[in-house]
Amino acid sequence: MIRFVLGKLAYLLPTFLGITIVAFGFVRVLPGDPVLLMAGERGLSPERHAELSHALGFDRPLWQQYLDFLVRLLHGDFGVSLVTKRPVLHEFFTLFPATIELSLCAILLATAIGLPLGIFAAIRRGSWFDQVSMSTALVGYSMPIFWWGLLLIIFFSGFLGWTPVSGRISLMYFFPKVTGFMLIDSLLSGQKGAFASALSHLILPAIVLATIPMAVIARQARSAMLEVLGEDYVRTARAKGLSAWRVVGLHALRNALIPVITTIGLQVGTLMGGAILTETIFSWPGIGKAMVDSISRRDYPSVQGGLLIIAAAVMLVNLIVDLLYGLINPRIRHR
Repeated sequence: MIRFVLGKLAYLLPTFLGITIVAFGFVRVLPGDPVLLMAGERGLSPERHAELSHALGFDRPLWQQYLDFLVRLLHGDFGVSLVTKRPVLHEFFTLFPATIELSLCAILLATAIGLPLGIFAAIRRGSWFDQVSMSTALVGYSMPIFWWGLLLIIFFSGFLGWTPVSGRISLMYFFPKVTGFMLIDSLLSGQKGAFASALSHLILPAIVLATIPMAVIARQARSAMLEVLGEDYVRTARAKGLSAWRVVGLHALRNALIPVITTIGLQVGTLMGGAILTETIFSWPGIGKAMVDSISRRDYPSVQGGLLIIAAAVMLVNLIVDLLYGLINPRIRHR
C-alpha cells in the first residue's frame, strides 16, 4: 500500500509544475496593465510607471519572472496582493473555508440524491421512473449555472421570500470566526437563530452548485450499475436464490462504485469552476468571487495563488479517490 501511495504522489510533482506554468502565463496574456489599474483614475507619468514596474519586477524577462515565482513558491511565499497589500496565502485561506463549505455541501447533496437515483433507475430499467429521472438529470446537466441561480433567486427569494438573496448569514448576527465554516461557527456562538440563518443562506447556492454534479453522478451510477448487473457473478448470485437487495447491495454495488467514485472525484474540479459563478451570483465571499475580482484588477499574485490553491485542492481530492480505489478493490494496488 505504501508503494502504491508513493507512486501516486510521484505523479503530482510534474502536474503541479505544469500548473505553475499555466497560472503564471494565464494572467500575463490578459489585456491590461496592472500598474495602470493600480493607479486608477489618477494616472501615472512615464517615469513613475517605469519606477513601479521595476519595483514589482514587471520589467524583467518573463522567464526570469517565472523562475523568481518558483523560488518564492519553494519557500511558501505566494506573493503579496497588488490591491490589498496583504499576503496572498493568508488572504485566500481566510476565504477558502467559505468555498469549501459550499462545495462540500454541494457534493454531499449531489451524491445523496444522484447515487440512489442512478441505482434505482438501473434496477427499474425501462420503467417510468428510469425515464423521468434520467430525463430530469439531462435537463439539470444542460442548465447554465448563472440562469439557474437567478431563476431560483427570483422564485424562492423574490416571489416566495423563503430564502435570502445573498451572503452567508444575516447582518444581525456577529460572532468571532473559529473555524471559518459558518454552519459550525454559528453553532459554537450559541446565538439563537444564527445556525438557521447560516443554513438558509446556504440552501440556494448549494442547490445551484450541486445540480450539474448530481446529474452526472446519477447517469454514471445508472450506467455502472447496468454494466455490473449483466456480469456472470451477479447472475450466479441470483441463481443461488439470493434476494434482489442482497445481490444489488452486496455483489453489484461494490464494483459499480469504482467508476462512480471516479466521477465524484472529477466533479470537485467542476465544483471549483462552478463556484466562481455561483459565488458571484449569490455574493458568497469565497475564493471564486475573489478570483473574479482579482482577474478584473489584473492582480497577478492573487490570480496565480488562487489558481494554485484550487489546483492543489483538486489534486488532493484526486489522490484521495485513488486511495479509495485501493480500499474498494485491493487488486488495483498491485497494478
